[in-house]
Amino acid sequence: MTEEQKKRRGAVEMGATAATVAANVRRLRDDVRGWSTYELAGRLAKAGRPIAPSAVAKIERGERQVSVDDLMALAVVLGVSPVTLLLPVDARQPTEVTGAGQVDAKAAWHWAWCNDPLRFPDGVDDEEAHRYQTEFLLYSRPIGLFAPQGDDRIPGAMRESRGSDG
Repeated sequence: MTEEQKKRRGAVEMGATAATVAANVRRLRDDVRGWSTYELAGRLAKAGRPIAPSAVAKIERGERQVSVDDLMALAVVLGVSPVTLLLPVDARQPTEVTGAGQVDAKAAWHWAWCNDPLRFPDGVDDEEAHRYQTEFLLYSRPIGLFAPQGDDRIPGAMRESRGSDG
């Protein structure tokens, strides 16, 4: 398909994160699990998210986008967290994150794990950075992950929930 045909069909250009997903699917399928594209496709079908072997190969070559549902099913079948598909296997090198550009891979992993913002806005003082960090934790983490009662999203700042049903 030519670039002009892709534009007319509304095809979206693959970004940096899609390239990382492609590399990780291939690595996990082939190097870690030792599966063929046919075996991965069969396991995806059994999981209720059929993806043809040819489509798996296209994903791995960066020729097919992965939907969020595909991503979740791939993670389940490959036995990893969805984040494992989104970020590079080596956190020692910089990486490119779609929408953020090149970032420290360790920072990207801490961001994905809901520990820290990917980066702080330029020119913020300590008080603004603390507020930014707090908001990141509040809006990124689910309630109830760390404690059975109260709002446990911010360590050391447990707040009781307002209702009696918690």
